[in-house]
Amino acid sequence: MCGLAGVVNLSDSSPPQRRTLQAMIETLHHRGPDGYGFFQDARCGLAHARLSIIDLAGGDQPIHNEAATVWVVFNGEIFNFIELRQALECAGHRFASNSDTEVIVHAYEQYGMKFVDHLNGQFAIALWDQTKQRLVLARDRTGIRPLFYTQARGRLYFASEVKALFALPEIERRANLSAIGDVLTYWSALDPDTVFENVFSLPPGCWMSIENGRCEIEKYWDWDFPTTQPKRARTVAAYAEELRELLIDSVRLQLRADVPVGAYLSGGLDSSAIAALAKIYNRERLHTFSIAFEDAEFDESAYQQEMARQLGAQHTSVVCKTSDIAAAFPKVIWHTESPIVRTAPTPLMLLSETVRQHGYKVVLTGEGADEVLGGYDLFKEAKIRRFWARFPQSKARPRLLDRLYPYLRNSPTANRAMTERFYTQGMDRVADPSFAHLPRWSTTHRSWQFLSKEARAELGDRDYVAHLGARLPKEVAEFLPVGRDQYVEAHTLLSGYLLSSQSDRVAMANSIEGRVPFLDHRVIEYASRLPPSLKINGLTEKFLLKEAMRGFLPAAIAQRTKQPYRAPDSQSFFADGIACDYVDDLLSADRLRSAGYFDSAAVGKLVAKCRAGRASGFSDNMAFIGILSTMLVDEFFIRGRRPADVGSSQGVRLSQAI
Repeated sequence: MCGLAGVVNLSDSSPPQRRTLQAMIETLHHRGPDGYGFFQDARCGLAHARLSIIDLAGGDQPIHNEAATVWVVFNGEIFNFIELRQALECAGHRFASNSDTEVIVHAYEQYGMKFVDHLNGQFAIALWDQTKQRLVLARDRTGIRPLFYTQARGRLYFASEVKALFALPEIERRANLSAIGDVLTYWSALDPDTVFENVFSLPPGCWMSIENGRCEIEKYWDWDFPTTQPKRARTVAAYAEELRELLIDSVRLQLRADVPVGAYLSGGLDSSAIAALAKIYNRERLHTFSIAFEDAEFDESAYQQEMARQLGAQHTSVVCKTSDIAAAFPKVIWHTESPIVRTAPTPLMLLSETVRQHGYKVVLTGEGADEVLGGYDLFKEAKIRRFWARFPQSKARPRLLDRLYPYLRNSPTANRAMTERFYTQGMDRVADPSFAHLPRWSTTHRSWQFLSKEARAELGDRDYVAHLGARLPKEVAEFLPVGRDQYVEAHTLLSGYLLSSQSDRVAMANSIEGRVPFLDHRVIEYASRLPPSLKINGLTEKFLLKEAMRGFLPAAIAQRTKQPYRAPDSQSFFADGIACDYVDDLLSADRLRSAGYFDSAAVGKLVAKCRAGRASGFSDNMAFIGILSTMLVDEFFIRGRRPADVGSSQGVRLSQAI
């Protein structure tokens, strides 16, 4: 895991300067604290910040081919590098290191632009072909690793994080209000947009080629689902064995490292399954890491400890208090570079700090299982709502919803009238690819009521379902219902929020590489072809995964109903009605009016409500967190300030950047 940055001339201009590369890469020191590397020629410059994990002595980047005509820097890991290297050596390629990075160079020489098809990994790649004068940028299939770019003064700049672009005075800092509106609906900006004007994200599963001043972007991989009902060709046990073997191989590959590898334990099925499989191949005693909470509504420590005992693991648990969330939140936004609508990334950043303190650089996580194997309540909701929509007058069918959300203190199914209002949204759009997501998006979208009059006028009264639908491939509408639900989830929440704000960014804040075996593309492709009933069987989520892990996990965990990871939200920022200092500063009427995003009077009422402990459910909480994080983004990336004294006993102060 590393950070990369670079620049390529799009027209005849002076060569890239070392000081430009230096300024960019130094902002990414947290991604690669083990050393910097540079390459420059007349048209292209590459920079790299290394977190050494494989080939500690010989893996410094940039790495080049035998003739020094192809150069590469990359962020991530190529897990099948041993097998790929053997194939390339048989084809006549000679290697100078034992690094996984070098296979990228030779795979490009061997396969051309098809080289990405041969990579099993999580990566953002920048490759310069001097002979063809071609720059290639590529991103992994599901968007585990970030890659951003922008143009200015006849050059294209690219980097692992936006802050590296903003290190240059020629890059303008302007907010993209439309993308902020997307965050306040779908939880993330929609690729390729970011919350900054003229700064773009290379979408997952895409490569970009820049040659002779022309830019081409091509999608080389995407999630794909059946359009007709697959037949069950084998027994459930046979399907379960196939899935288990794929997961075992994915974990085996992702344990490849020249440093120790730990594992996160949330207490749920997904992380427990990965940890159990890791134990098979881990040469050392497995070290597991967990987050615990003082509030029982969020705490899963009893399950975490039970699984750690089952594994015989060395286990470390971090107890996160609401005051810890408030203190660390500005630093989280400095790393996410985007507004967020939940505080959940914050405890994970604190956990990654603990992982680093214990001498680890790599952890396995259970991220992605819900999207791949049908784990979210959202998928079960949609199944019930489709069943209900066939007979809207039924009083019995909506009662199936009562079986959802036993873990929520204020379940949306607790009140019959609330159930009717919440779950009947979009019943006239059952065939729309976004059908499953409409109740949730409508809840988040209520944050728009706090936008300023000017912001609302600029955004207009757009239909957020049609807004997203216009970006979806036409074939998505032909997928079976569960496939449609999974596709939209994978291209909004997963890639835009979970793998970014809640995973890569908060782990790399402390130089920790997270690895996600469930997102091995072979696992995704296998699961996508499954009959839907093997993913959601009745109202049992991740049915096949539970079958595959029989005998590996304690029964209490193997059969446990999905409980999404959550953290305290608005209550984290108020102690006995007193807000932490930066909240009153950023959400003051003057500061809100100056920024221009939000209506100061409406926000003032929301803050008073949260201060009094009267925030009502998800809607108020997400609005408060979304507004506060947007103001922090404005503070750091538009105004050019940065967090200081994060976590001090005196609270968090905002200081001018040096």
